[in-house]
Amino acid sequence: MELPVVIGVDGSQPALLAVDRAADEAALRGAELRVVYASLWERYEGDALADDLGGSGESGEEVMGRDIVDSAARRARLRHPALRVSVDVVPEEPEYALVRESRNASLLVTGSRGRSGLAEALLGSVSLTVAGHAHCPVIVVRGEGSPGRGGRIVVGAGEDSTEALRFAAEEARRQGAVLDVVRAWRAPVQGSPSPAALAGESARHRERRAARELDAAVEEALKGAPDGLGEGLDVRRRTVEGAARIVLVDASRGADLVVVGAKRRPRTFGLQLGRVAHRVLHHAGCAVAVVPERG
Repeated sequence: MELPVVIGVDGSQPALLAVDRAADEAALRGAELRVVYASLWERYEGDALADDLGGSGESGEEVMGRDIVDSAARRARLRHPALRVSVDVVPEEPEYALVRESRNASLLVTGSRGRSGLAEALLGSVSLTVAGHAHCPVIVVRGEGSPGRGGRIVVGAGEDSTEALRFAAEEARRQGAVLDVVRAWRAPVQGSPSPAALAGESARHRERRAARELDAAVEEALKGAPDGLGEGLDVRRRTVEGAARIVLVDASRGADLVVVGAKRRPRTFGLQLGRVAHRVLHHAGCAVAVVPERG
């Protein structure tokens, strides 16, 4: 049975767009949508909120959280009436709660910023932390919340990108979208003392090598995928000169989703995001999926 799609909500506008995306993703998978509200910040105002509620016996945090998840569930059911939806209010920091939820989820969805996010912030701390530690793929919704139909899904074919490529192929098949596989490469720098430059490696040689690496990465990803994943899939492969983190941000414009891999290193502290994933999360022109790569 398909594991649920988990959506973290907090009542903000970005979270509402994320609910739409999560509901669509759950419907495409035939999975349950699990709506989770987790917060501790209202605890400092809990007594005052409870007094305003006339001593109902519930804390302000519980009442507010219940209202938020119920509203999100109604929104999801209006979008997909047959969708199975469950809700939960967790008295815990949202980062920890959502990372824990990711252990038993097929996908986790968040908005780009929450209620406490600064207007000038490109990405909220909760979304960034969850993307850097989750055990399942995470979609951070930027701009329009819902995936298109027959659109384009971008994925970077870099080192350790097998799981990201496989996830992107599955998403493209579900949505009937084009799979746009991009491999970045760098031209030799004039006067560079690097071994490649000293060996006289030309830009054309590097581009051809990038194309071979792209083909090998796609074949490796589809080889271990469920039978038939690549059948009928419109795959467009291209190499682009430039830094991968800039190439993918450029490619994300006008796309429905851009997918990046993030290597998970056991017993390593801090965000488990590389420079490419970090840049794309902050600057992409569409929703971003971060897929754990076990390494």
